[in-house]
Amino acid sequence: MNTMNKGKTGWGKILHEIKKYWLYVLYMSVFFSVFTNYRRLLMAHYQISYEDYGVSVIKALVLAKVVLVAESLGLGRGFRDKPLIIPTLYKTFLFTVCVAIFSIIESMIRSIIQGRSSMETIAELMSKFNYIWLADGIVVFFSFIPFFAVRELSQVFGEETLSKLFFHRRSAVETGLDRPQNTPRE
Repeated sequence: MNTMNKGKTGWGKILHEIKKYWLYVLYMSVFFSVFTNYRRLLMAHYQISYEDYGVSVIKALVLAKVVLVAESLGLGRGFRDKPLIIPTLYKTFLFTVCVAIFSIIESMIRSIIQGRSSMETIAELMSKFNYIWLADGIVVFFSFIPFFAVRELSQVFGEETLSKLFFHRRSAVETGLDRPQNTPRE
């Protein structure tokens, strides 16, 4: 069970998980959509058409659920006492691999829907292991770093404190965090 849900019961837990799911979907949808548009614009420069727009939203819907399930299973919990960079990078790597697996499955399903034989499906899949997949992996990895860094910070400070820090006026936030002595207030 997630430590942030300890005080919540019944409907409160369900609503909290639904809210988290849609926040994850929003982040991932925006990220994958930006990357999809980047790829489309880059390919348009070379007069190559690109039409996989809906895939980014479907990928976000699935991966947000994967992240929630992995969190509830305690993936990366063994790094709780380590510096935040360790669980952040571990989860970033783990979910980058999940994105790669999802891309492979997506490619296989697309080939089957298009009526290709199993040999054609495998040939197409093998042809995709190139610089494009490497570039995708690098971009996904580095985009997941802030996502999981914020997740780890929210586990340390609490979701409410982190939300106040990001979405309320600083003068109105009472976080209990000490301000360094030489830092002037604005």
